[in-house]
Amino acid sequence: MLEQRIQQHFIDSADLKYQAGPLLGKSVSQAMQALLACVTSGGKILACGSGASGFLAAQFAAHFVGRFERDRPELAAIAFQGDATDPAADSPAALDADRFARQVRALGQAGDVLLALSASGQSAAVLAAVEAAHARDMTVVALLGNAANVGGGNGGAVGRSLRETDVQICVPHERAARIHEVHMLALHCLCDGVDAQLLGDQDSDPSPLVA
Repeated sequence: MLEQRIQQHFIDSADLKYQAGPLLGKSVSQAMQALLACVTSGGKILACGSGASGFLAAQFAAHFVGRFERDRPELAAIAFQGDATDPAADSPAALDADRFARQVRALGQAGDVLLALSASGQSAAVLAAVEAAHARDMTVVALLGNAANVGGGNGGAVGRSLRETDVQICVPHERAARIHEVHMLALHCLCDGVDAQLLGDQDSDPSPLVA
């Protein structure tokens, strides 16, 4: 029974990724162009995520500042530290709803990009960060979802707060774990796409990742 349950996780994850590819391809491409325009014009990426999404934001920043699969000059990205121990972090009832917005107000400038992640689309902290980014004339790239079937399937309150110049990548699923898996893949696509634009396409296998 346990092995069957494990296999089902792999199947469900693969099925969602297969379905999400055609659905999200255009928005991921738009997000990549927004990130590329930012860093090539001297801007920086400010990344944040509620709950477990904070670890994905940190991983993205590490790939941008360090490397993804190829050596290249450093790209400017900062991941904000969240509160992964707050059980309500990805909800309207977060303990410190202003924690990301304060950092956006302190560090964000016009031309920068806020990369914001919320599996529910309902995170008060991410919503406040988006509003702070708009006040700084920043573009927002939001990786959202519909975890727990909250928010009407449109990225929730965060999705509704976005402007036409922002980019939303919304995973249509009710389980946060599945949404996180697709978000991670989307972030890898963003890193690879930026590298391909900066360094050119690479036909051969990439060099091994460095831990």
